[in-house]
Amino acid sequence: MAIEAGSVFAHAAVEGFEQVAFCHHEPTGLKAIIALHSTVLGPGLGGTRFWPYATEAEAVADVCRLARGMTYKHAVSGLDAGGGKAVIVGDPRTLRSEGLIRAYARFIDGLGGRYLTAEDVGTTQADMDLIRTETPYVTGASESLGGSGDPSPATAWGVRCALDAVAERLWGAPDLAGRHVVVSGVGKVGAALVDHLVEADARVTVADISERAVLAVVARHPGVAVVEPDKAHAVECDVFSPCALGAVLSEATIPELACAAVCGSANNQLATAADGQRLIDHGVLYAPDYVANAGGVINIAEERHPSGAPYDRDRAWARVAGIADTVRSTFDRAEADGTTPAEAADRLAEERIEAVASVRRIRTSNRETP
Repeated sequence: MAIEAGSVFAHAAVEGFEQVAFCHHEPTGLKAIIALHSTVLGPGLGGTRFWPYATEAEAVADVCRLARGMTYKHAVSGLDAGGGKAVIVGDPRTLRSEGLIRAYARFIDGLGGRYLTAEDVGTTQADMDLIRTETPYVTGASESLGGSGDPSPATAWGVRCALDAVAERLWGAPDLAGRHVVVSGVGKVGAALVDHLVEADARVTVADISERAVLAVVARHPGVAVVEPDKAHAVECDVFSPCALGAVLSEATIPELACAAVCGSANNQLATAADGQRLIDHGVLYAPDYVANAGGVINIAEERHPSGAPYDRDRAWARVAGIADTVRSTFDRAEADGTTPAEAADRLAEERIEAVASVRRIRTSNRETP
């Protein structure tokens, strides 16, 4: 039977997904989708997004796109984890309940460790703590429960480190003093990034669809300027830092950019693969999103330290700082290969995945290793 265009199986066939699981619990109203793109490097690790998608097809497309991104993020960051992601369909402000989160946790547990969840847009550390009561396959729970806590600060710190590599490439030194950075999206990650930028003596402009979020940042940093969200990308600046939802860099928006570089925490910033070349043509240096925003998962991965040692924040954040070197390597590879930074990051990730996969094909007995 032919695969219907736009179906779940079409997504899986094109992108090489291992598994897409649909979770439904009518009493609580739970509708969730868990996507596992690849477990070559380890169990699929990625957050749970709680979002009021307009259609179920939109939710499927988003979770698959996010899961694939996690595969590449873990691979290029040197982590022993695979690509997984989940979405709960609905408005967390009205649908979230203890029963729903517990029901969702039971579905995670049913995957037997192939998927490890974490916090994402619309979910909270309290949700992770509740999930932990039903399954061990959760990361980012409270430190009092042995977890690493909210990953947002580590994500923000990682973007700050990525910006050092961007500044070094453009201006010869990892120094943001006096540089103008526009942060679009000042939720937990974006707001923490603003704190780092102000500390670095950068000039900062912020934007967010939430007036409350903007006011909170301005209250802490009165010198920060504010711009409307739909105009943030067009502000003349040194760095545009998208820290909200994805697809902000497109055929329509790239010609309007007035920055030297783009480096932020949002996932899937490029609307299409062609937009990486459009950025080069427009004279904009791009730090690939899944490289720059990997701080959260690097921090979380320290919960699963190979030695079995308990989570240590100093050890984790020292590893997060290595994002600057990964960004440098990505820029070097792009220059050497004559490709875009996005393509270079993909190649670095794919080479590591293939190297590990080839090792796992070695026969160690009378059967192939899985």
